[in-house]
Amino acid sequence: MAESNILHLYRKEFDQPRDEHYFHFSPEGQRILSTSAFFERTAGFACGLEKLGIGRGDRVMLLSDNRPEWHLSDLAIVDLGAVDSPVYGTLNPEQVAFQVKDSGARAAVVENPEQMAKFLEIKSDCPDLEHLIQIEGPTAPGVIAMAEVIDSGAGGDAGDLFWQRADKVKAEDVLTLIYTSGTTGNPKGVTLTHDNLVSNVLAAFHRAPVGPDDLALEFLPLCHVFERMLGYLYMYRALSKAYCSVYHVGDLVAEIKPTVFAGVPRFYEKVYDKIMDKVNHAPPVRRALFNWAVSKGRDAYPKILAGETPGGLGYGLADKLVLSKVREGLGGRVRFCISGGAPLPSFVNEFFHSIGVRILEGYGLTETSPVVGVNGADPGMTRIGTIGKAIRDVEVKIADDGELCIRGPNVMTGYWNLPEKTAEVFDDDGFFLTGDIAEIDSDGFIKITDRKKDLIVTAGGKNVAPQPIENELKRSPLIDNAVLIGDRRPYIIALISPNQEELESWATAKGIEYETIEELTKIPEIAASYAKMIEDTNKDLARYEQIKKHVVLPLMLSIEGGHLTPTLKVKRRVVEKDYTELVESLYAD
Repeated sequence: MAESNILHLYRKEFDQPRDEHYFHFSPEGQRILSTSAFFERTAGFACGLEKLGIGRGDRVMLLSDNRPEWHLSDLAIVDLGAVDSPVYGTLNPEQVAFQVKDSGARAAVVENPEQMAKFLEIKSDCPDLEHLIQIEGPTAPGVIAMAEVIDSGAGGDAGDLFWQRADKVKAEDVLTLIYTSGTTGNPKGVTLTHDNLVSNVLAAFHRAPVGPDDLALEFLPLCHVFERMLGYLYMYRALSKAYCSVYHVGDLVAEIKPTVFAGVPRFYEKVYDKIMDKVNHAPPVRRALFNWAVSKGRDAYPKILAGETPGGLGYGLADKLVLSKVREGLGGRVRFCISGGAPLPSFVNEFFHSIGVRILEGYGLTETSPVVGVNGADPGMTRIGTIGKAIRDVEVKIADDGELCIRGPNVMTGYWNLPEKTAEVFDDDGFFLTGDIAEIDSDGFIKITDRKKDLIVTAGGKNVAPQPIENELKRSPLIDNAVLIGDRRPYIIALISPNQEELESWATAKGIEYETIEELTKIPEIAASYAKMIEDTNKDLARYEQIKKHVVLPLMLSIEGGHLTPTLKVKRRVVEKDYTELVESLYAD
């Protein structure tokens, strides 16, 4: 059967049944679903939604943390020819209302009473929103329990009807409406078809070979296109899947023991920081042993990437004594993992390769479903510092101003109800304008150097790419994030977001009492450490790139504070606006 829609990808998973197929991990424990139990609920939910009047072209909101019911809902919705529109759980009621009204959603599937409260608050302002369905927990008046909807449609010929409807879903049908995270202004609804996602899965899976013997961990929010596409890839390759919240993955990953997973760069940076903090507090002998083992791993990984076996006893001994123990922190079974959503600092990537955890760094956007390029698991297909080669059927070119442009079956049909905005992001030849500055080497490996809109042009007319400098600053365990500012200014300044956990650990070890993080950042020893990091970073920069002044912010940048997107990208312009007075004080003289 030719795979023309997402349900056809799911059929591959359905056709390889097992008693333990879907695992849901949480601090309270785990639950397991078999292939048949998952399908019976999915088919029942599809019939139940149909009885509520949901049909072809209708939009259905989906707000839930990662769990089997997320994919259950997704598959049931699109089986009806309807369109799901996933929502981040971190959004406030006003932001949710915007997406509900803009999409014209008729129903919403919501995880629990806490999240449902947002929809109950806005329902009177959203006249198209007819049905509220809750996955778990006690329901309020006007809310239907998911179990009730499933029961209303379960049994009989629900399973046969599911596959009959699946075959009627066309490749060009709209699959999903995903709202961009909105670093500036209101988010835009990205319209993606079944063909967009299916083509991306079929082209990308060759770079990350997985199969039924693998256990995939899905902890990045499934409402984000990165984990969403990988979920479909896992279906196509019939993997077993473990779901958990991004907030709990650090405590649960060793128990889950995945063989493959995806993370954003901040996740890998946090793991790196945690390992290094433990090493730095270890006795000198253990610290020296660790550094020796990592150096052996650093010498070995280029050979491994080339498909060779490292020779000599040194690496084997280092791996047995030290590196394998470090990998146990990720469960000890990881064959490779994937990074996307933002640039992965090369030093972090090299470290993971050195300890024997292979990271396949890739690149994409919501508008490209998402994968444009990704490093591969095959020999010679990974080059650290790049996002790999473009995947099959995706054309890439570099515009005169350095912008990366994309054309292919994975590119969106447009922004929902925004024809003018859609026209702005395509050139005359039909290439999508990514907004990212890139280079392509002679072997076809692509390197993203910065965001086009983030490029700083100083008052002296010099172009400064902030991301590489910010990533260098984040090498310091005291720095959680850094934001460079200097557009149309005489020099570059840096706003430093402190690493609260590291500062608190330092204060505890020193026996220092404090009331706020701001107090800790002003202790002379800590202030000098920040200044030293700036000084060290400046050594390798051109004079016009150097940071002339810096300030440590009084608290960490966060999603809740409005300064990070749900995928942990810095909202640069929001940060600059919120700290206007602080910024102006650094330019006062």
